[in-house]
Amino acid sequence: MLKYNFSAGPCVLPQEVLKKAADAILNFNDLSILEISHRSKDFIAVMDKAQALALEHLGLTGKGYSALYLGGGASMQFLMVAYNLLEKKAAYLNTGTWSDKAIKEAKMFGEVNVVASSKDDNYNHIPKGYTVPDDVDYFHFQTNNTIFGTQLHETPEVNVPLVCDMSSDIMSRKRDFEKYDLIYAGAQKNMGPAGTTLVVVKDEILGKVSRQIPSMLNYKVHIEKESMFNTPPVFPIYATMLTLEWLKDNGGIDWIEKINDQKAEMVYSEIDRNPLFKGFVINKEDRSKMNATFSLHDESLAERFNAMVKEAGINGLNGHRSVGGYRASMYNALSVESVQTLVDTMKELERTA
Repeated sequence: MLKYNFSAGPCVLPQEVLKKAADAILNFNDLSILEISHRSKDFIAVMDKAQALALEHLGLTGKGYSALYLGGGASMQFLMVAYNLLEKKAAYLNTGTWSDKAIKEAKMFGEVNVVASSKDDNYNHIPKGYTVPDDVDYFHFQTNNTIFGTQLHETPEVNVPLVCDMSSDIMSRKRDFEKYDLIYAGAQKNMGPAGTTLVVVKDEILGKVSRQIPSMLNYKVHIEKESMFNTPPVFPIYATMLTLEWLKDNGGIDWIEKINDQKAEMVYSEIDRNPLFKGFVINKEDRSKMNATFSLHDESLAERFNAMVKEAGINGLNGHRSVGGYRASMYNALSVESVQTLVDTMKELERTA
């Protein structure tokens, strides 16, 4: 039996994607996908399709945006965003560990105005009521926080370029993506295996800083070279292309958002109903639909619950050390059946406690 994979990342992937990717390792037009040249027409076709599908899903085709697949993870984008966009001052919202790391990198390039932060409360909520100044080069925020289980469900209304880390909820729900000037997301949450990062950037915002940018860190260079300035991560991009095809074939973001809403409702309803459990996030409106964080009221039940989770075939449920407890990561390819298995296990603990 395959395990029910609630891992926070790398993510669960659709079975048909895993099969196609496995087949391509053995034979992709008479070579392994691991062996082909990134300059070959076969891989150029893969890259072109992966870029086109990303823009199509986000509704940005033909609207002045470029899609890139880069190495270095989202952590590299903490640096690249500031290198390419921060001339004097930028505004950041600090809602989690990765926001905090992005702020640290940006401070090397200019003044950083942290407009609000929930760090002092161990990121158990999304700050409200902050103001983003009109004189900053951009406003950076993170839509979803994998570690703490919070999520911004509305796009902030600002008068400056909007830069967003969507690593853990990209392609999971509808947004007005045209409001964003730069989006980046590690593939390993909803789009594919670890190893590549999607960057979607509005072309007109580039080339405005006075500093010289190293070629490898320059978005304009990567766009001009069609995301092949250096050897790209071939297999992760191929698997990402397959996952985006799977999403399109099944109905796109409209389709998967309904399923994601259902899964989140199932888990949070049980957390709220079951007297043995409590959620980490203090405001229900801040809860993430991708990562539900929760714990036991009575830690003496942890050993029993952990054994039940293992017996049920549930994998990757342990919470991050910053929070403890449990974290159910419900990315796009996680089945409703998996979530029902978790809910049934929580009910069974209540019944036998």
